[in-house]
Amino acid sequence: MAVTKTHPIKSTLKAAIDYICNPDKTDGKLLVSSFGCAAETADIEFEWTRRHAIDKGTHLGRHLIQAFEPGEVSAEEAHEIGMQLAKEILGGKYEFVLTTHIDKGHIHNHLIFNAVSFTDHKHYHSNKRSYHEIRRASDRLCKEHGLSVIVPGQNKGKSYIEHQAAQNGTSYKAKLKASIDRLIPVSSSLEDLLVRLQREGYEIKRGKYISARAPDQERFTRLKTLGTDYTEEAVASRIVGGPRPSKQPRQRGENVNLLIDIQNNIKAQQSAGYQRWATIENLKRAAATMNFLTEHGISSYEELVKQCDDVASVSIRTRENLRDTEQRIADLAILGKQIDTYRKLKPVYDRYKASKDKEKFLRGFESEIILFEAAAREIKKAGLTKLPSAEKLKAELNELTARKTALQAELRKIQREEKKYDTLRKNVDTILKNSIPQKDIIEQELL
Repeated sequence: MAVTKTHPIKSTLKAAIDYICNPDKTDGKLLVSSFGCAAETADIEFEWTRRHAIDKGTHLGRHLIQAFEPGEVSAEEAHEIGMQLAKEILGGKYEFVLTTHIDKGHIHNHLIFNAVSFTDHKHYHSNKRSYHEIRRASDRLCKEHGLSVIVPGQNKGKSYIEHQAAQNGTSYKAKLKASIDRLIPVSSSLEDLLVRLQREGYEIKRGKYISARAPDQERFTRLKTLGTDYTEEAVASRIVGGPRPSKQPRQRGENVNLLIDIQNNIKAQQSAGYQRWATIENLKRAAATMNFLTEHGISSYEELVKQCDDVASVSIRTRENLRDTEQRIADLAILGKQIDTYRKLKPVYDRYKASKDKEKFLRGFESEIILFEAAAREIKKAGLTKLPSAEKLKAELNELTARKTALQAELRKIQREEKKYDTLRKNVDTILKNSIPQKDIIEQELL
């Protein structure tokens, strides 16, 4: 489980970068990476980018910390997750330095990035939305790497007092929810559940909405304020075996849901009503599975497997194309930055080379000379003998960006298909395995 927090850097940018790059903390700087800049000159490059921004803002950069659960991840994997997070949330537009610290009891990443983009020179705006995007991306990457994640939505909408009370086990709402959850399996109806709550000391008030109040509670609590799983309709449905509304997946027009494993489902073992509901639901899902196969002309199990493999292959190719396109955009953006720096500082460097007292000249323009020489090295490394025009670079970037958008839309579509066919295959496997009489029928229909 990774915990993220972020704060602005208003001064001492170099000191902050030096701190996170400390060799004692980063395994001799083996766990130091950068993008769009060199870690050693990042503060100079950040400042050069900010110098060309119209909206500079008040911050020199931002510092993001991503901390992992002790013993859950290696330093190398943590660094890889940090790099993936940085590239995703910054989109290849901001210079950054990423380090992984291993000197504490828990491994954690430090990410310092420029407050201004080097591609469009716009200021990075940090707010609740951007922070939640960072958290969601971090949680998803942790999940993809097999790490634990923070479950969202459990405490959404709680006041600080309620949150603290829930943490201490003293929240009236938390206790009422726990009582309802405990009584649902043994209640025959909503009315029966309310009677059982009264026996436990709750005062029940009926009106437009049903409310309950504990013996020492000042105000009544409406059931509907406990969440979607505790409205009168939801509780009544759960009593007869219906699922929690919050756990229900969104229904799509052509969606095929996975069959419910009743045999290994704990709730089905505890509630006869839920088992009846699950059995009926499985019949519907099995029918939907067979209808989909028939409508799409899949007449054998081998055809279904081939279709699953074909969809998976298209998904892999699309992801590869998208990754290559994103990498080319990042490479071109950095190259554009180096070319722009080279052109703007070439006159200064020419004066430096022609000066009779180079040491004196260097004292006045040290940052500019460092930046120019770094840009010249990168351009030479790219194998360019002639600098492309800014218009040509911009046109190629626009073309690549349009391609990236199209590939992202295509990937979302194919991933939905991939998930659908994976569900179909699992459903057919379950039907063939668990139902001997139906097995012959299905095999005949699929032949």
